Amino acid sequence: MDSDGGGNRRVYKRPGIDSSKNQKVCFHWRACKCTRFPCPFLHSEPAYPSGSAASATGNGSGTPKRFADDCGFSGQLPRRSPNFKNKHNNSCGRMGANKVVRKTEKVCNFWVRGNCSYGDKCKLLHSWSLGEGFNMLNHLDGHQKLVSGIVLPAGMDKLFMGSKDETLRVWDTNSGQCTGVINLGGEVGCMIGEGPWLFVGIPNDVKVWNTQTNQELTLSGPAGQVYAMVVFNDLLFAGTQEGILIWKFNAVTNTFEPAASLKGHTLPVVSLIVGANRLYSGSLDHSIKVWSLENLQCIQTLTEHNDVVMSFLWWDKFLLSCSLDKTINVWVTTENGNLEVTYTHNEENGVLNLRGMTDLESKPVLLCACNDSYVRLFDLPSFSERGKIFAKQEI
Repeated sequence: MDSDGGGNRRVYKRPGIDSSKNQKVCFHWRACKCTRFPCPFLHSEPAYPSGSAASATGNGSGTPKRFADDCGFSGQLPRRSPNFKNKHNNSCGRMGANKVVRKTEKVCNFWVRGNCSYGDKCKLLHSWSLGEGFNMLNHLDGHQKLVSGIVLPAGMDKLFMGSKDETLRVWDTNSGQCTGVINLGGEVGCMIGEGPWLFVGIPNDVKVWNTQTNQELTLSGPAGQVYAMVVFNDLLFAGTQEGILIWKFNAVTNTFEPAASLKGHTLPVVSLIVGANRLYSGSLDHSIKVWSLENLQCIQTLTEHNDVVMSFLWWDKFLLSCSLDKTINVWVTTENGNLEVTYTHNEENGVLNLRGMTDLESKPVLLCACNDSYVRLFDLPSFSERGKIFAKQEI
């Protein structure tokens, strides 16, 4: 990043681009705040010259970067570098979103019970979603309390669901039928899948299953509920009431052995994610801690949120964090290696969870669950809303 001679004005050097003055992207334009006309710097993202694809993607293979959530989700991204902008400033350019026809944003209770007499003339929604480009595929019903974890292992025809009712249910994805119920002896705090392994966090334990061999393990050590887990290489990280516990996979014995613990947060750790060779943890203490995966030391503490940090999403080179303070922060790594907020999206309610996927046109879509029982769908990087999914209770 260079100064353009204007004191606080900054411009970005782009990989593979000539660093002459007219090839620099205006920093203020990227923040949607440039008022200069004409501006001596670029108001667009320059195309990468031929042969620089590896530099642009950062992985040396020329393939697009991917994005991941705190359960290991990944999906293909477009080749263009993301550019978060103020969604209220149309002059900055936005990724096109599907137009949402707003009849209302309240689901008809009579329709839910199957006895609405107004039919198509009802002013309330007769649907569990609002928007175009997506619809409900199935409804899996069986748990007696809140569903707190869902895992769909790659290459399998089984869906696993954990609940506060202390059970794990197995569903056949072809028939939509429940094929098994496992009593866990504790409320499910979180679930993740990695390869053939299924990890279920319950109070004081992590239950582990190999879905290919049916091997079952119990990892002891946590004190209280396990709120979050993430896998990196042969390490399993678990966010607990007393910090972060780490187990290492032993390929000889095919088991997981205690490896280390990370202390630093003053309250329970409820969210975890790995990205850019770092571990990020969110806590009830309102902070985010950044840990080096080389030496497992804390290298930065972020305090921009003022309530519980509930969830993370890693997209391309950006870290997204959400909080009960009703915000989603987008973080970018600076030249000195630290993270700073480059964009903040505000919601009317606390944000509980972030997930990512791509649509049929391979465009990245952010799914954002709030504590008003809605899931909002946004295009990235514009944060333009493309629809909502409704539920009877908190998602």
